[in-house]
Amino acid sequence: MPRRAALLAFVMLLAGLVLPTRPATAAPADDLPFTSATTVGMHNTYERSAFPYLARALDTGTSLIEIDAWPNVFTKRWHVSHANPLGNDNNCTSASMPGDLYAGGTSKYLEHCLDNVRVWLEAHPESGPLMIKLELKLGYATAFGMDPAQLDRLIRKHLGERVFRPADLLAKPGGGAYTTLDEAARAGNWPTRQQLAGRVLLNVIPGTVENRNPFDFWPSNEQYAARLRDLAGTGSIGDAQIFPAAGSGTGDPRDAYERSIRPWFVLFDSQASAWLGESVDTAWYAANHYVLVMTGAHGVHPPISGTHPAPEEARARVTELAAAHASFVTSDWYTLPEIQSLVVSRGEP
Repeated sequence: MPRRAALLAFVMLLAGLVLPTRPATAAPADDLPFTSATTVGMHNTYERSAFPYLARALDTGTSLIEIDAWPNVFTKRWHVSHANPLGNDNNCTSASMPGDLYAGGTSKYLEHCLDNVRVWLEAHPESGPLMIKLELKLGYATAFGMDPAQLDRLIRKHLGERVFRPADLLAKPGGGAYTTLDEAARAGNWPTRQQLAGRVLLNVIPGTVENRNPFDFWPSNEQYAARLRDLAGTGSIGDAQIFPAAGSGTGDPRDAYERSIRPWFVLFDSQASAWLGESVDTAWYAANHYVLVMTGAHGVHPPISGTHPAPEEARARVTELAAAHASFVTSDWYTLPEIQSLVVSRGEP
């Protein structure tokens, strides 16, 4: 072989070895509008039994993390824990630089978990977008000053410009703004995934304890939707940092809510098995560019392992739910980074 041809072959061999640094699906998926993709997330990502540090969860390439928070009315701070309302039990650290993410003590407050996300994204600006799902276990403590406005201020302080806010969805590219989130979503005003690189979206769902409280007459998601309505009415919608999540149901699930807050829900979250019921038209959500989160993906018939399925089983389940118009598919597949980093086209078989 001539020397020039041999050199060219050697260079091509090296290129073949070093170029594929991203998943094969990542490049074309970057150009998808945010609501035209199906990605994967994890349940209770903050637990130390899942990862020693929250950053390790982010390292998997996951598109959604879940954080459970409890209000402490004495300190006015949010604890992060699955079952302890009076203390922290989580994998978040005190971090101001990347090295802090993987060292030091854990079991910190919500603001520290948000700092962990911000610092990690600063070190990985091309990653994401990342959804942070907040389950407010007990709801807000509005009477004690821990209301949606207080939570917004906390998020703004610790995540800053990384947040894609409701106001950003409302803003029209050529100037002006849509009236409600529903109007903006139906118009397909979401950015592409590439435009959302390095950014986060936050959504809030009512907590399990809140749902069982007979004296809680204003669920945290509906309370936040009312805040969006009121902020829009006063021209202060830029203060809002969160998208409230509605549940699933026959027809439009928002019909169960007070009429004035319905247009402020464009994100829907429920068990995957509930979404796949015969009476639910998931194509309607995709057609209107709504975000649809399917949790407990492993529980869809036939069930697979919720923690350690074979990679091909998990991949097939993600593909199945993508065909059913899921935006996010979540489970406890902590040990499968090749699945956590998947990005596929929503609605395609």
